Order: sequence, then C-alpha cells, then structure tokens
Amino acid sequence: MKRFYLLGLTFLAILLSSCATVYTASEIQNQKNQHQVIAILPFDVLIQYNKLPRDFTVEQIEENEYELGFVFQNQIYNRFLRKNHQFTVDFQDIDKTNMMLKRNNIDIYNLSEYSKDELARLFEVDAIISGNVLTAKPMSTGVALAVGIIFNAWGATNIADVTVSLHDGNNSKLQWRFNHVYSGTVGSSPEQLTKAMMNPISRKFPYRI
Repeated sequence: MKRFYLLGLTFLAILLSSCATVYTASEIQNQKNQHQVIAILPFDVLIQYNKLPRDFTVEQIEENEYELGFVFQNQIYNRFLRKNHQFTVDFQDIDKTNMMLKRNNIDIYNLSEYSKDELARLFEVDAIISGNVLTAKPMSTGVALAVGIIFNAWGATNIADVTVSLHDGNNSKLQWRFNHVYSGTVGSSPEQLTKAMMNPISRKFPYRI
C-alpha cells in the first residue's frame, strides 16, 4: 500500500479544527512584476477512509486518486482562465504542461523527485502552482464513495483539506500558499470544491491586478 491510509479519529479531529490560512512571502511583490507565465501541475489527491470499501482494492483507489489529480488541475486551470483579466500573468495550457511531463517520464508518483525550478525550466515558465487535496470519508457513507470510484466520480465527502501552493521558478522558494478545510456538500465534487476555492484564492492571489 503506497498511498492508502485508513482514517484515524485523531486525524479527523485535526481536520475539523483547521481553518483557512494564507501565506505570502515578502519578496513576492518585487518578483511578481517579472513573472509572465505560470504552469499548473496535476494535483496530488489522497482519499482516506476509516474502513476500506468492500470489494475494492487499494490499487483501484490509487487509480482514482491519480485521475482526480488531473480533474482538479483542469478545474483550477479553467477557473483561472475565466478570471484571467484579473491577473498580471498568463497560465500555461495544461495540455502542454502534461505533454512535457509525459515526454520526460514524470507523473504524480515521481513528481516530488523534481524541484520546482527544474520543472519551471522544463515548462519554460516563471512559477509553478501545485496542489494537494486530502479527503476523509466516514464509514457510514463509504458505499456512496465506493460507487463514485467505480464510475470515476468524486462521491459524497464530509471533509476536504485543500492546499494550493505557488513556487518561484528560479529558486523553488515558496511564494504563496492557500490552505482551507471544506466540509459537507461543498466537497461532494471537484467542480463544487474548486468553485468554492476560487473565490478566496482569486481575491488573495498575489498576481491580482
């Protein structure tokens, strides 16, 4: 089991007590004027349970997590494009980003082996956006999520811990980070989750005009 973990009560309590946080590096105000293009990576998605759904394997869950990483990448990219006039930078087409990853044998499983400046040079961009989505499923609705996995759907969820980070392409330094825990129906689909995310993200994104 490479990435699958059963959900513990302690971890659940930690998530429930979390609140939204935004970090902005002091130097971003100077550096952002030099940035023109940003690439968005596939998200790292982890689905956790307090009990593995019946008749499902860890491999099936990991495959679903892998596919959801591209779903979130696509959702965030499209929502940034809709608000592109509000920012001073452009966003690299994710088809080009993913093509370059595939061409260099890079995927979500070995992405962490590359620094953000290495990836920025590969993509020929000035900064990198990455994201992590950690979802927690209680056993009482585990069957609903299991059905979602079969049909490549997100499924209902109670908790989604989301982190979106921006790293400088020259030195890999963290320039900005958004983290928030969503609960209830907000986390029931990638579309709903990214819609809820983008309002606060767009307001606090350092490249906002």
